[in-house]
Amino acid sequence: MIETPYLLYLGSTSDPLSIKTSRGIAMFRPDDCVGEFVHEENSLTLGLPQMGFSQAVQAGAKTLILGVASAGGALTEELIADAEAALNAGLDVASGLHSRLRDIPRLAEAATRNGRRLIDVRDPTMKLKVGTGASRQGLRLLTVGTDCSVGKMVTTLCIEQAMQARGYLADFRATGQTGIMIAGSGVPVDAVIADFISGSIEQLAPERSDGGWDLIEGQGSLFHPSFAGVSTGLLHGAQPSAIVICHEPTRKHMRGLPHFPMPSLERTIAANLEQARLTSPDVVAVGVAVNTSMLAEKEARDMCDKIAETTGLPCVDPYVHGADLIIDRIEKCFAISPPFTPLST
Repeated sequence: MIETPYLLYLGSTSDPLSIKTSRGIAMFRPDDCVGEFVHEENSLTLGLPQMGFSQAVQAGAKTLILGVASAGGALTEELIADAEAALNAGLDVASGLHSRLRDIPRLAEAATRNGRRLIDVRDPTMKLKVGTGASRQGLRLLTVGTDCSVGKMVTTLCIEQAMQARGYLADFRATGQTGIMIAGSGVPVDAVIADFISGSIEQLAPERSDGGWDLIEGQGSLFHPSFAGVSTGLLHGAQPSAIVICHEPTRKHMRGLPHFPMPSLERTIAANLEQARLTSPDVVAVGVAVNTSMLAEKEARDMCDKIAETTGLPCVDPYVHGADLIIDRIEKCFAISPPFTPLST
């Protein structure tokens, strides 16, 4: 377990998308965050008190969260130097990057010298199995996207909150480093060997007979050539009863690939349903979740109304507007209402 409270790392990153881990933790675990660490040249902020490592320790922080995404998930020299300084100040260091903290000799030595821990969140902890696709009992929802970094984790967490507020049994199942840091457990699916991706999700959300929902955080996009393999494995392993499509409407091309245009929502919905039907023949789409952070309020409302009209699905920004319209559609599609009567075993 990662010890709280946290100091969230922003460093000198200038790309808002690159701090999504720190931002996600600040959004969904605010009580566990004492502050943020930024370099002077960084104009990004999460609105938390800005403090150095020693100051954070004095404020009660136990762990520095390296909540930034670097190119290729590598530990840059700046990250290494800052992590070492944090260890020397008395903080544990947790990272969700592909490069492992433990593989950097100076960090391993500093952790030992200071009696601190290095926590690599992207290490799968379960004994992995190959997926079978065998039908299993239970209700599962998977978020999918037109692109990566469009709000699948945020949408899944908002749906969890909305379902629980109505009295449903609903559990967020994390598949990425940020989600794992928020939930305290999960599968870092992009660090799983390809043959085991679907099997790892079958283990993450196994058969369930209590009438509750497993809400599975999606990754990547079927239309992103870099990450479509992970997205496909998730669809097959999740065996979802329902999917929610996540979208960022101002994006002109796939993230990081200016030569790849964004797919339409209609094409995204059709492709994800087709792939999901391999293991879940009766899967249905129950909503569209739009990230409206780049839109004015009226523009955002108009955009959601237009998407709802063209897709025939409820469309909201679940973080801004709430996820109730999506929950309404789930209740209609599955003829359910809270409280659940547990399914017979």
